[in-house]
Amino acid sequence: MLIPRLAATGGSLAVVATVAMVGLLDLTVGPLRRTISEYALGDYRTVFDIAVVSLAVGSLAILAVLVHKGLTRWRSGGAIALTLWSIGLFLVVAFPKTNWAMGTNELSGSIHRFGSMIAFVSLPIAVILLARPWLRDHVWGKHAKWTMASGLLSFVAFMPILYAIVMGMASDVRWWRVFPLGYIERILLAAEVAAVLVVGLWAIAASRVAPWRVGETSRITSAPSTTSSTTRTRS
Repeated sequence: MLIPRLAATGGSLAVVATVAMVGLLDLTVGPLRRTISEYALGDYRTVFDIAVVSLAVGSLAILAVLVHKGLTRWRSGGAIALTLWSIGLFLVVAFPKTNWAMGTNELSGSIHRFGSMIAFVSLPIAVILLARPWLRDHVWGKHAKWTMASGLLSFVAFMPILYAIVMGMASDVRWWRVFPLGYIERILLAAEVAAVLVVGLWAIAASRVAPWRVGETSRITSAPSTTSSTTRTRS
């Protein structure tokens, strides 16, 4: 159980490190009205890249523990969505946003926006799908409810961006000018990073339990369909 515990703890600490690094940039560099991705266009690109990669890798480590402990499967909707979240973050790092001050790189900027959208959309879906099968479980129900709540909060935090996109399509106003995008992006990122951390705390708790005990909770709280001792994993 040591390796899963280290993975879950390390993944959660990576998430906290992301918050610390981005928060430090906001406090010392700013201004907050600028998007977070703009840090990658200047002297602070290394800090930005490390922060985002840490978040992506930490999320995958947390997911690996959940799969190892039988709380989900790799092919489940929640696991796939959380993997897409990490892939989106990797794309954000690999393809910086367009730097209009130094000339345009529209291909990189387009891929950057695509990766951002994948990440922001996938995370709430992932968290909600991971939580849903365990909401009534007598052992993991509390963790699942907190996870579900954090997923719903992330979804709500995404609504202003969705509204801005719709308004941009329906009017002559560019969607990123409907709201102060930097502030909205930070609210969304805070909500989504908090959701990952909630899932990480669940993974830490699960890492302290033997795999057969994790599966046992599923058999206790569900109608038994087999007498086999094989661990049942919820999708």
